[in-house]
Amino acid sequence: MTVSKVIIAGGGVAGTATALALRKVGIEAEVYEAHASGGAAAGAFLTVMRNGMAALAEIGAAEAVNAVSFPARAVALLNAQGQRLGHRPIEGPARSLTRAALYRALQELATTRGIPVHHGKRMTVASSGPDGVEVSFADGSRVTGDVLVGADGIHSRTRRLIDPYAPEPRYSGQHVVYGYAPGNPAGLDVDEYHMVRGSRAFFGLTVPDGDGRTWWFARFHGEQPAAGRSPDQWRDLALEMCRDDATAAHALIASSGADIVGSDSYDIPTTPRWHNARMVLAGDAAHAAVPAAAQGASMAIEDAVVLASALHDHDEPVTAFTAYEDRRRAETEEMVAASARLGSQ
Repeated sequence: MTVSKVIIAGGGVAGTATALALRKVGIEAEVYEAHASGGAAAGAFLTVMRNGMAALAEIGAAEAVNAVSFPARAVALLNAQGQRLGHRPIEGPARSLTRAALYRALQELATTRGIPVHHGKRMTVASSGPDGVEVSFADGSRVTGDVLVGADGIHSRTRRLIDPYAPEPRYSGQHVVYGYAPGNPAGLDVDEYHMVRGSRAFFGLTVPDGDGRTWWFARFHGEQPAAGRSPDQWRDLALEMCRDDATAAHALIASSGADIVGSDSYDIPTTPRWHNARMVLAGDAAHAAVPAAAQGASMAIEDAVVLASALHDHDEPVTAFTAYEDRRRAETEEMVAASARLGSQ
């Protein structure tokens, strides 16, 4: 059977990009997002690398993302004494932006192109049969379609529906805190990342041209997950991690406002089953990585392009899913492993 309607669980990067990719190849899709709005993790920021920008261009979304982002041009590496150890350009185009801005840009583009994006729709269960899938939501509503794409993140419900024995996300032993300081008190070059190997933490600092703020993140070791901390508690923890370093990090963190996001870092080294006959995983639901390699969003967008192409080229869903997995599994698992190695340094 030819797939004509796709249900997508998750309105983040993977889900919305998949809907846009499907629309381009002529397949109808609807996005069902659990959160009431599209601004989850508003304070965190990310970089869409060259491969992700190329995938966005394939689905006609690069211009929309360019409009809400900033170039990421180079990386300078410094030690805990503030001494420069190296400098290299970032192969472009690569763009830095907040996660919320990326969500909004993709969701608004989807709506403009006539793709329904429903919020407040938390999937609870899905069942499949020879004619398609039926998906139920926490509000009691139901929807049917030909296939279900689980783009529902690292704690994916779809992954459990496909395989009740799927592995749980692995805690990396690290926390990551994101924040913003007014101005450019450290005098950093615009659109350049300064990566600081501190004595107790790894810091990233950048000043996007025209934003008026210094964006920073701190990555450091934690024996146990620390979920539930307030923004002030995350700020205090990040301050403690850089207190003894002769860099700009401590002053920048101290001057930051309340828009601070901290989290525990998890990944999924491998997911044994990416699909069954009617359901398939995309993005973090299939291959979550720690943020060290800055490839999470880019991998998700690439998934979207490959999955849409496979569903267009193959009449049977399971054949399309197999082709998609064959193209994406090895590459994404290698990147998850590489990011884990980078993050542990």
